[in-house]
Amino acid sequence: MTEDVGAAVEAGWDSYARIVASLIRVTGDWNLAEDCAQEAMAAALERWPRDGVPGNPGGWLRTVARNRAIDVLRRAAVEKTKLREVAMLWDPSRPPAEEIDDDRLRLIFTCCHPALSLEARVALTLRTIAGVPTADIARAFLTSEPTMTRRITRAKSKIAAARIPYRVPAADALAERLPGVLAVLYLLFTRGYDADGEPAFAAEAIRLARLLSALMPAEPEVPSLLALFLLQHSRRDARRDAAGDLVTLPKQDRSRWDRAAIAEGLEILLHTPVEGPYAVQARIAACHATARTFADTDWSSIAGWYDQLARIQPSPIVALNRAVAHGYANGPDAGLLLLAEARADGALDNYPAAIAVEADLVARAGDRPRAAELFRAAAAVAPAEVERRALLARAAELA
Repeated sequence: MTEDVGAAVEAGWDSYARIVASLIRVTGDWNLAEDCAQEAMAAALERWPRDGVPGNPGGWLRTVARNRAIDVLRRAAVEKTKLREVAMLWDPSRPPAEEIDDDRLRLIFTCCHPALSLEARVALTLRTIAGVPTADIARAFLTSEPTMTRRITRAKSKIAAARIPYRVPAADALAERLPGVLAVLYLLFTRGYDADGEPAFAAEAIRLARLLSALMPAEPEVPSLLALFLLQHSRRDARRDAAGDLVTLPKQDRSRWDRAAIAEGLEILLHTPVEGPYAVQARIAACHATARTFADTDWSSIAGWYDQLARIQPSPIVALNRAVAHGYANGPDAGLLLLAEARADGALDNYPAAIAVEADLVARAGDRPRAAELFRAAAAVAPAEVERRALLARAAELA
């Protein structure tokens, strides 16, 4: 019974965003919508172990949230039309499933509106769509819970004050707005995938990308992003050893990679054209995922994909990774030449990954003492302890 309840509650989180989105659409009150959805989840945790899981857990949660909203609105003596609209929510004889999907899309695009800062968009998405506790969001952003609460409150206030419309952009604006939404999910994923990240955030980014892909199947970059996440996240269990230290890609035990996630990502790419940066990055991830060993990696293809990515989405990080790819495809001297070009404008100065890349290229070029010195320099500016240990271990190997 306990396992059944746990599984039902976990599945119920898929209804959470639907509940919040629909209540926001009708009431215009973000806090009320979140409170009612959370109270419905809390009620499930209290009642289902005692009374059993209902036949339709999602419907049960929606009904409880709706009734809670009606109680609050009735006590607040708001206009009767709004009360009637809430009372009709999720009436089987009224709104089609497509309306619920539209509500979730509206919520995603509103949380990711470009008028908000990128950090505010990520925090609001986590809080409103995913229901992540504010304390967990604050920890990921290295700030206090009261500070994060104020940021999220300010974001909601800005949406209200600027009269940001609660809707999916029209077709002519969708192409302009969609990359911003995908950028939020990408940042959310990296917050969970980084060495010192919150693993649950990476899983949440995958869940939201899967949701968005189901709601917008005609947009190629949406399933491409989902494929990228799946292929990257497939290595999560192999990235740490028993002591919790980072394991670099060449040394990872590939038998620990999640083959089901890899298969799903590759299947998505079979049906998705290469039309944007996430599609290109997903192909790069696929090259890594399909290599039996590090030595078998198709670095020539990866270098070619990075050449394409550098043309369509140039950035210092892309230039850095391009240098790595060419360093393996065409030799360390070619990599060092591209690395010097990437660092010419100073954007990568004191960036630990750039110093570590130079160290690796220098080591493979034969200058081990210089490489060890560079790895130690990278460790000195690395932000996370786990990264520092990994870099110092590389230096020790060379020395």
